[in-house]
Amino acid sequence: MENRDLNRLKVVLAEKKRTNKWLAEQLGKDQGTISKWCTNTCQPSLGDFVKVAELLDVELNDLIRFEHYKK
Repeated sequence: MENRDLNRLKVVLAEKKRTNKWLAEQLGKDQGTISKWCTNTCQPSLGDFVKVAELLDVELNDLIRFEHYKK
């Protein structure tokens, strides 16, 4: 199975000048988990995506790459 970039978390964190460590602290998650989200090794739950969007002051749609779901 190919590794697809399903989220833009890494890009949005950089745009907002925030780090994986900062996000991990805000969410009470391990920094390794945030790293996996940023590299698309695994994906956060929808609830975590919503929290991330709120913390970064962006729309949820700004974090998800919907073009991968189009056929």
